[in-house]
Amino acid sequence: MRRARTPALLTGALVLAAVLAACAPVPQPVETRLPPGMSASAPAPTPTVSVPSPSVVTLSPAPSASVAPAPTTAPFVPSDDPGALSCGDGGSQSVSGAEQTVRIVGTCAELDVSGSALTVDASGATVQTLRVSGDRARVTVASVDSLVVQGNDGSVTSAGAIGSADLSGDRTTVQSGGTISSVTVRGQDNVVRADGGVGSTTVEGRGNQVG
Repeated sequence: MRRARTPALLTGALVLAAVLAACAPVPQPVETRLPPGMSASAPAPTPTVSVPSPSVVTLSPAPSASVAPAPTTAPFVPSDDPGALSCGDGGSQSVSGAEQTVRIVGTCAELDVSGSALTVDASGATVQTLRVSGDRARVTVASVDSLVVQGNDGSVTSAGAIGSADLSGDRTTVQSGGTISSVTVRGQDNVVRADGGVGSTTVEGRGNQVG
């Protein structure tokens, strides 16, 4: 009995193995599908990347600043001395500021000098009335009819005569190459000198010298 079952068992095992082999999955070939119009040998298209073009900004050139010429302050400028201020013939002129040097020419009815540390060369001008106000003014003139000085540490020198001199302040020097008809001094340590002599004198203050 045992020998008869052995072949039957072998037969059953073979049948089971055949059934399992038939049921095992069979590997399928991989199929590549391409879009219509393309062959398998054609290279893949290069992807395109959109790069925004740089924006161009046009700059307009800045307008150039125009400089207007400075106005001429002198009403009359003689051709033989273009750097001087002129009173013309009987006109008036004024000088003001600080630490400046100015030349005056012509025949001046009035010349006003005001400021600090001004140097006025009016040696080429004759002046009827000269007024000086401020400190440390230095004025030279050809001749003066009437001189008025209000300030300190000033100096007025006239090549010719001075009609009258009126000083208010301290430490001012007046020098005349001619005569001074009349002198009035109010202040201290002022000096008035005239090569041709001094007429009437009125002095108020200390340390003043007139002669």
